[in-house]
Amino acid sequence: MSETGAAAQTAAGAAGGPGSAAGRPRMSRSQRRAQLLAAARSVFGAQGYHAAAMDEIAERAGVSKPVLYQHFPGKLDLYRALVESAANEMVRTVRAAMRSTTDNKARVHAAVQAYFDVVSSRDGAMRLVFETDTRATPEIAEIVDRATSDCIDAVTEVVTADAGLEPERARLLAVGLVGLSTTAARYWLDAGLQPPREDAIALMSTLAWRGIGGGFPRQEG
Repeated sequence: MSETGAAAQTAAGAAGGPGSAAGRPRMSRSQRRAQLLAAARSVFGAQGYHAAAMDEIAERAGVSKPVLYQHFPGKLDLYRALVESAANEMVRTVRAAMRSTTDNKARVHAAVQAYFDVVSSRDGAMRLVFETDTRATPEIAEIVDRATSDCIDAVTEVVTADAGLEPERARLLAVGLVGLSTTAARYWLDAGLQPPREDAIALMSTLAWRGIGGGFPRQEG
């Protein structure tokens, strides 16, 4: 190889181009953002918001802190992005549960299960919605409150249609079901995932169904 060619290859490697030792193509902005969010999810999930450090998140992602700050100006910005994504996924999970069947008993079971799915999600992402150490932060509280309200709306629509109740009563029932499911799932997580998941879901869905199914039978026609 000529001296000119060798110099060009060295320069390309230093710049991270095709001739670099790593041999990896440069990430797009969206790919880099996804990589940083995955690293942050791991760190926040393990340590919580207050104990997590941007240095550790950058190290976990394999980037420098300046690169991390190019995408997220501060720790709260990064956490907000994670919580917003998790909250949106939680709403999708609850809506899917409501659409999964037309049998009301199965719907109640699916609604309760949706919250247990949230807190036991494998990557811990949706679990961030239930963290309490940033509830005093208005931005985070607003995201969580909006997601909770959207979940209540999804349940209200079904209760209104199937039980024939006026919207105010249907929404109060929906608040009760969402509150029961949220509180039970959070407690179950804190209790070390005991009793076993299916047992816990069966217990809570039976409790909810005996109230809703007994007092508010489905209206036909």
